Amino acid sequence: MHLAFVLGTRPEIIKLSSLLAACVREGVPYTLIHTNQHYDAAMDSRFFEEFELPAAEFNLGAGSASAGIQLGRMLLGIQPVLERVKPDCVIVQGDTNSALAGGLAASKAGIAVAHVEAGLRSFDKRMPEENNRILLDHLSQFWFCPSSLQAELLAREGIQGTNVHVVGNTGSDAVLHYGGHAQQHSGIYTALSLKPDKYLLLTCHRPSNTDDPSYFAQLMHAVDCLAEALDQDVIFPVHPRLDQRHMDTLKSKRRIRTIEPVGYLDMLALMQGAALVLTDSGGMQEEACILRRRCLILRANTERPESLETGGAALVPSVDAVALIEAARALTRATVTWSNPFGDGQAYRRILDVLHGAFEGSMPGNGSWRSGQVELSQPL
Repeated sequence: MHLAFVLGTRPEIIKLSSLLAACVREGVPYTLIHTNQHYDAAMDSRFFEEFELPAAEFNLGAGSASAGIQLGRMLLGIQPVLERVKPDCVIVQGDTNSALAGGLAASKAGIAVAHVEAGLRSFDKRMPEENNRILLDHLSQFWFCPSSLQAELLAREGIQGTNVHVVGNTGSDAVLHYGGHAQQHSGIYTALSLKPDKYLLLTCHRPSNTDDPSYFAQLMHAVDCLAEALDQDVIFPVHPRLDQRHMDTLKSKRRIRTIEPVGYLDMLALMQGAALVLTDSGGMQEEACILRRRCLILRANTERPESLETGGAALVPSVDAVALIEAARALTRATVTWSNPFGDGQAYRRILDVLHGAFEGSMPGNGSWRSGQVELSQPL
């Protein structure tokens, strides 16, 4: 069995790290194709170093562009690699342009596509990610769902059968494996002079929040007002897609402290010490839930409703400062049934066993990638 992984963003590196590490450890032949959709080379290398993974064999240099141009560049780069290495299966994760390009290239080449984190739906087709994940699910041959909810949503679209598997979320694999280590060994608190529970953590990068400068300004004003009301500063690791216009807006926000993007371990540490997490990131919604941190989701909808069901997260569709403050206060008072609906840290094992069974007729079952540094309250 020879696997090919196509990825291009830091969240994909995180969520495929347990699978890649298992392939290295167990001698499973694989090829890693990096589109470089996230084009900060230093950050990419830092993530691979933190996960102790070999660098990608192929870097396509797709970089930033409109979706159509970006997809075109990726397809032109991926196709000859697949022709050269002839993998049995191409593995893609999530809903990025890189994942869609990997799935399309494999499908055109007659190679099986395995979609990790299949079946997620926000039911908002204005989101580019929603369209990407729907397209990927309808061209895949293997679907690895985080929970039974996603399997049910796939079935409603006519996707069902023996190749739909509920395996947990590979993001949970990473959090459970590295969470305790990050809290104990990260130097981020010292570097930023932070004390646990004495700051808010913000991430914001989605087009719906950042493409319109006036909307972004209103949102940051609301966040600044919330920080003032709570008498806490906001730590904001700035995403590479934010440009000088965004930075100019942030300069006037007294309570928002911008920092350079941080590595995975430092981000886990920041989350675990935050009094409140504010994010429009799907992955951080999951991570906050697993780490038992209350989370305001700066969106009108989410493809991860499981975090809402715990009571530890809430949607905030408004950029009104009063609404954001009220939502934060309600969340801090809410009774939370902390549970981890995203898996037991062994999603990678289930995925590899399925693929071994499909392409080799056997399952290795000898995984040693251990979780447990962060307590899991509710197994898969």
